[in-house]
Amino acid sequence: MRLLFLGDVMGRSGRAAIRERLPRLREDWGLDFVVVNGENATNGVGLSGEHAKLLLEAGADCVTLGDHAFDQKDMLQFIETEPRVIRPVNYAKTAPGKGARVFEATRGRKVLVAQVLGQVFMKRAFDDPFSQIETVLKAHPLGGAVQAAIVDVHCEATSEKMAMGHWCDGRASLVVGTHTHVPTGDAQILPKGTAYLTDAGMCGDYLSVIGMDPAEPMRRFVTGMGKTRFTPALGEATLSGVYVESDDRTGRATRVEMVRLGGRLLQSAP
Repeated sequence: MRLLFLGDVMGRSGRAAIRERLPRLREDWGLDFVVVNGENATNGVGLSGEHAKLLLEAGADCVTLGDHAFDQKDMLQFIETEPRVIRPVNYAKTAPGKGARVFEATRGRKVLVAQVLGQVFMKRAFDDPFSQIETVLKAHPLGGAVQAAIVDVHCEATSEKMAMGHWCDGRASLVVGTHTHVPTGDAQILPKGTAYLTDAGMCGDYLSVIGMDPAEPMRRFVTGMGKTRFTPALGEATLSGVYVESDDRTGRATRVEMVRLGGRLLQSAP
């Protein structure tokens, strides 16, 4: 199976890159299943129902959220009506929506997508991500219930993401980090067959401070005081993420490649 995961979509620039590039990528790369992290797609904070529809119509089979899952209040209702949008499995027991679902890819093959929030350096304490993802993976074994499994690890610490990769090794086709908006260069296949990347990066303008226009973040760093709200940078976005090929029989990854298309970053594609 040919899988594509794209990192945090950041504001208008990121949405435009998804809308313009993803339909062609699905065709050119023969993609079987696409996951997009959309939690910053609406003005850099959260995801609205309208913008979720845009990402899905552009070719995403599933949209994941994150710690800003419900910053756009209409998502509280929208996620209950749109099963292709999932929030973190350990967000809150009373949160609407689901943190893991099985989707149908091309030729009827089954793909599990799960998202989990980390605990290290996060602003609020979430339930233990390791025990939560353990329950999900045990219920959906690779090569049995599903032909592929993708785990989005949304957190700050690279160490926590790496630990999650090893925890899931052999039980997921791909473990990929999101949240920090900076792509890492450590794409690899772990010993038991799980493709891993510490952070997919963002789909946004990299002439910025993690996707935001630099002026206000710099002011706050220098003076310790804010003047205005953060606003997303509006230059050309780089589409950032990871491409994986997996074995349908075992669910294990056979190939992993970093993806960086457009914008300012060094280009990379399978």
